Amino acid sequence: MNLFRALLTVSGFTLLSRVTGLARETLIARAFGASQYTDAFYVAFRIPNLLRRISAEGAFSQAFVPILAEFKNQQGHDATKALVDATSTVLAWALVLLSLIGIAGASFVVFVVASGLRADGQAYTLAVSMTRIMFPYIVFISLTSLASAVLNTYKSFSLPAFAPVLLNVAFIAAAVFVAPHMKTPVYALAWAVIAGGVLQFFVQLPGLKKIDMMPRIGLNPMRALAHRGVKRVLSKMVPAMFAVSASQISLIINTNIASHIGPGAVSWINYADRLMEFPTALLGVALGTILLPSLSKAHVDADPHEYSSLLDWGLRVTFLLAAPSAAALFFFAEPLTATLFHYGRFDGHAVVMVSRALSAYGVGLIGLILIKILAPGFYAKQDIKTPVKIAVGVLIVTQLSNYVFVPIFAHAGLTLSIGLGSCVNASLLFIMLRRRGIYMPSSGWAHFFVQLLGACLVLAGAMHWFSISFDWVGLHAEPVRRIVLLGACLVLFAALYFGMLWAMGFKYAYFRRRVK
Repeated sequence: MNLFRALLTVSGFTLLSRVTGLARETLIARAFGASQYTDAFYVAFRIPNLLRRISAEGAFSQAFVPILAEFKNQQGHDATKALVDATSTVLAWALVLLSLIGIAGASFVVFVVASGLRADGQAYTLAVSMTRIMFPYIVFISLTSLASAVLNTYKSFSLPAFAPVLLNVAFIAAAVFVAPHMKTPVYALAWAVIAGGVLQFFVQLPGLKKIDMMPRIGLNPMRALAHRGVKRVLSKMVPAMFAVSASQISLIINTNIASHIGPGAVSWINYADRLMEFPTALLGVALGTILLPSLSKAHVDADPHEYSSLLDWGLRVTFLLAAPSAAALFFFAEPLTATLFHYGRFDGHAVVMVSRALSAYGVGLIGLILIKILAPGFYAKQDIKTPVKIAVGVLIVTQLSNYVFVPIFAHAGLTLSIGLGSCVNASLLFIMLRRRGIYMPSSGWAHFFVQLLGACLVLAGAMHWFSISFDWVGLHAEPVRRIVLLGACLVLFAALYFGMLWAMGFKYAYFRRRVK
């Protein structure tokens, strides 16, 4: 398998997902602006989304994929299929129970996540109602995560990467066709979440059937729980939940703080999140997705050189593409925000507020992406405890930094603390990988960094000039011109960056890497 080609496949579908996601956010911004209605929706959506990241896409995949790869490579098809069936049974029943608890306790959960909404009784009531509607989403999206983990382990990356597009399609359809006909239009978005979760799961079933890994959910979860593979997954999943929970707890605390800053603050951060997640998904998530199965196989094969070489390749790709992305978020935040969101009820003030949060994310973007590459270096070896300890320590540092940054930068201080905390996290993960001899850098890193620095300095200068030379907010009346101008700038920036690297003798051939 060509790793770079696999990366392009996953990144291509991820790009489609993010483009439709931006279209989704643009439509929501145009229809609802940044108001108590969007605050209520984003608070309600964040709750099942956080649980999804903690229990399913986060801790579950980190614990499940290495063990699934071990079964696949050492124990054969039948044993692997039995593990998938038992795991899906336990996962489904546990999440149905969790959903019922969440629906019953929605009012308490919303209070914990965003107590500031209680100052606006209508927003608080809306958040509670939409939380109850959306909680079952965790069942469908967690089964989707299981299906994705199986397909990725079998080197089938296309369907899992495409599935998130369907959630965005559901949002767009709801915003355009359903919301205008509802008494409270924002409820259409809540129902779109459920529809999107169902679609994401069912679109992957043909891929599972093709490899004879269609999960069978049994009626006896206790029997499934006794499966030795499931026990191992759960034993790894519990500490992994602490690692993933640390970053999600930061998000919950930050959401609560933002809800006290003032109306619109939760939404400003959410819109900045959408833009920040564009490069983190295209690079970090995509690289992590293709690296984890290959790292797991290298560990099972007891090949430390291949293991280190895979990490080295992933880190170089990350720096190559994350550095210009970070420059874009920091120096080109206002043009990006204005072009994508400045329509309808999303006014110029909101553009400024979102841009500030986005620029703060740019400071720590490389750290946010590096975590997605470095953490699998531990997970593939079934070492969950090290990332847990680091994540808990970083959680404390991140929240302490809020006391410094929020009084100075308001809502942007929250995104700055997350970015800087991620840089600390990535640094500690790197140090531990080196100290244990898991990662041994190949030659040429110093020269590589000099080339990146030179190209990024030129790129940053160009971005700053184009950002201040045009009135991006003032182009509100000429949206087509603004979109064309942004597109031309991005093409120019890409040509400038990669052209500078080429002029300095950068060797792109290194990134064409194959694995078995």
